[in-house]
Amino acid sequence: MDIYKIHDIEALLEGNTYPGRGIVIGKTADGKKAVAAYFIMGRSANSRNRVFTERDGAVYTEPFDASKVEDPSLIIYAAIREYENNLIVTNGDQTDTIYEGLQKGLCFNRSLQSRAFEPDAPNLTPRISGILTFEDGDFSYQMSILKSIDAEGSDCARYLFSYPSKAGLGHFLHTYVCDGNPIPTFRGEPERVAIDDEIDAFTDKLWNALDKENKISLYVRYIDLETGEEENRLVNKNR
Repeated sequence: MDIYKIHDIEALLEGNTYPGRGIVIGKTADGKKAVAAYFIMGRSANSRNRVFTERDGAVYTEPFDASKVEDPSLIIYAAIREYENNLIVTNGDQTDTIYEGLQKGLCFNRSLQSRAFEPDAPNLTPRISGILTFEDGDFSYQMSILKSIDAEGSDCARYLFSYPSKAGLGHFLHTYVCDGNPIPTFRGEPERVAIDDEIDAFTDKLWNALDKENKISLYVRYIDLETGEEENRLVNKNR
C-alpha cells in the first residue's frame, strides 16, 4: 500500500452513498492557489431542507423551506468565515467557536477544546473543522476531528492534523465512512487528494461524484496566493 498516494476524489467517493459532510483543503497543481471546499449531504427530510447562501465572504446553511424545519440546532450554522489572515471551514456552529477563540488570542486547537462531537445519538456525528492561515504569499492549514471515544459517547477523542501547503496536494476529511445504522464515523488521517488548477473542473468533479440522492450543497473557493483574488462556486440541489 502506497501511503503517499494522492487519490482522485472521484475514486474515493464513487459508490459511497453517504460520506456525510466533507471538507477539502489544499493547493492547486500549479502552486498558485489555495483551495477550500465544503459539502453537505442528508438522509432525512429535515437535513435535506437546506441550501448554502453567501454573505460578506461567509457561507451559511439555511432552510430551503422555513415552514418545514423540524430541528435547526445541528443543521443551520455558518460553515465558512474569515478572520484576519485565516479562513475557517467547519461542519457546525464550531465555526463561530473558532472565530471567537481567534478574537481572544487562542489558536485553532485551543478554541476547539470547549467543543465535542454532536449530541445526536446513536450516530454521535464528529465535528470536523479546518483552517487556512495565509502569510508571506503562501499558506499552511490544520484540520481537526472531534469524535466519540466509544459507542456510548462517554468522552471525546480529539485529533489535530497540521500541514504545509504543497502543490497539487489536498486533504479530505468527512464525517462518516459510509452509510449505516448507526453511521460509522470517519477513521484515520484525512485522505490525500489531487487538486485541479481550475475551479470549475474541481467543482464539477466533486459535485458529480457525490451520491445524487443524498447530496445537498457544495461550496468551493479558490484564492490566488499572489493577488488574493477569490473565485467561488456555490451549488445547491434545491435551487
